[in-house]
Amino acid sequence: HIKKTTAETQDFAATVAAKMPGLTIGDTVPNLVADSTHGKIKLHDYIGDSWTILFSHPADFTPVCTTELGKMAAYAPEFANRGVKLVGVSCDDVQSHNEWIKDIEAYTPGCKVTYPILADPNRDIIKQLNMVDPDEKDNSGKPLPSRALHIVGPDKKVKLSFLYPATTGRNMDEVVRVLDSLQEASRFNYKIATPVDWKQGDPVVISPSVSNEQAKEMFPQGYKTVELPSKKDYLRFTNVKNVN
Repeated sequence: HIKKTTAETQDFAATVAAKMPGLTIGDTVPNLVADSTHGKIKLHDYIGDSWTILFSHPADFTPVCTTELGKMAAYAPEFANRGVKLVGVSCDDVQSHNEWIKDIEAYTPGCKVTYPILADPNRDIIKQLNMVDPDEKDNSGKPLPSRALHIVGPDKKVKLSFLYPATTGRNMDEVVRVLDSLQEASRFNYKIATPVDWKQGDPVVISPSVSNEQAKEMFPQGYKTVELPSKKDYLRFTNVKNVN
């Protein structure tokens, strides 16, 4: 095994970053300005110091998109309880969005679309946000958005991204689950992580960067170390459900 120099490591990282397809985890979302169903929006002003879910859909007046945005409207109280803002985007114009919202609300009785939907007829926004679907085109041959979703932190950096094809609708329960995971990790300054299939209230694992001595101080409620054949004590569970 040959250890790489710092310069070689930096060159490798730069090469990988250059090949990454646009906005990705850790990047700051651009401060876009766009027309929307709520008027002109400056993205950074809209986000403020909140967590934000930024999501795209291929086109208005289409079946899967109608079910998705309806479900997003139904889950709006869940997101609001977590201090999360929502904003959608597609390549249709504002008039189209407003007309389509009537269909969305009819499909989802009792739920109102209270979040803004950005208009991006020139595809500038979806390109900057890495939301273009290379396989889907409109009738004129222009690219359409994918079913992309970015969870953006209060620091305006992307914390998580989903990228679904046009044929597959997103799962809002999973969106809530990963949002809870991100917020929980942030609450403990990323000294904990959430294991497979984790849901809010389940035990979390303690980061390997935290020593056992530090863990005792950080988690006075205690923790359990799983005994493994390797005899390494890296798998440590603790419950932070009632920890402020």
